[in-house]
Amino acid sequence: MRLIDTAAQFSSMLAEARSRALVVGLVPTMGALHDGHRSLLERAADECGFAAASIFVNPLQFDSGSDLASYPRTLADDLSVAEEAGADLVFAPGVEEMYPGYPEPVPTRVHVASLGDRLEGASRPGHFDGVATVVTKLLALAGPCRAYFGEKDYQQLALVRRLVEDLSLPADIVGCPTVREPGGLALSSRNVRLSEAERSAALALHQSLQAGRAASACPGADPASVRNAMWEVLGSRPLVEPDYAEVVDAHSLEPAGSLSGELRLLVAAKVGPVRLIDNLPLVVDEPLTGDLPADSHLRSPRDDPFSSHRPAVPHDRRPDEQLPDKKLSVGSGLVPASDNHQRGAIRLCAGA
Repeated sequence: MRLIDTAAQFSSMLAEARSRALVVGLVPTMGALHDGHRSLLERAADECGFAAASIFVNPLQFDSGSDLASYPRTLADDLSVAEEAGADLVFAPGVEEMYPGYPEPVPTRVHVASLGDRLEGASRPGHFDGVATVVTKLLALAGPCRAYFGEKDYQQLALVRRLVEDLSLPADIVGCPTVREPGGLALSSRNVRLSEAERSAALALHQSLQAGRAASACPGADPASVRNAMWEVLGSRPLVEPDYAEVVDAHSLEPAGSLSGELRLLVAAKVGPVRLIDNLPLVVDEPLTGDLPADSHLRSPRDDPFSSHRPAVPHDRRPDEQLPDKKLSVGSGLVPASDNHQRGAIRLCAGA
């Protein structure tokens, strides 16, 4: 595995790989690699002849200097993870390599209207301009490739797909399922900043999504009742400060007007000093009416529009696509059915 730090080297080495008829796979990261990143790198290595990762803590997507300063930087460990996962190349540029003249303002930025302005965009003004700018630059440097992004940052994935389409960038964007800890917490580089108590409290994000899924299976359910079920969980936990809990169209991320078609449940909250996000797919074949069985209108998370089939992963890594298809009302297998908030969602359906 090669480590390089200049844009010219990065472009040259990927072009050389393509000259040997190899498909290039790229995994853009900000470092602090965990098993979620490892799964992206392993998939890129499995599906492509040449796998590359970028490690760059992008200052443009942070809304405060303290958040940028506290973001973990673990390059030596990251290189070990990348090599073990099968990466052939790691591009780890300095800030001035990506943004000459920094910290002077970067004169050219990419803005994706609408998709970048709501949800995380509203809570973190400028964040998605930073994401869009660095991703556009990385893909322009990389040339034709398959670029792998995790579904944990679902709004980011939707935004990247849109900018690639609108700017005609020569990249195939591959969405990969969220990887979770055994209790259901989505893996994030920020998790290392959580105390033991905060880590326990952070489980509320995934539990709220499960409560929303369960509520969606109730007769007469609508987006408002699903949102209420998620808020009930998020708002009841100490140390958790909810930001939003939404039901949106899986493609446009517009608020859902009804429970039909391909949807996404999205939540965000601050847990202690750390802002966390999570999401789950919800695919409804037709609006729920009458006394249908609780899961009759729901399709598998494997049908998510940003997912595609992949081999199983080790048992200690839990991608959302491997959640059981049935019994959504008891927590989809990651949180015990005895969890009080899941029982609360079930009682709503039963009218108890």
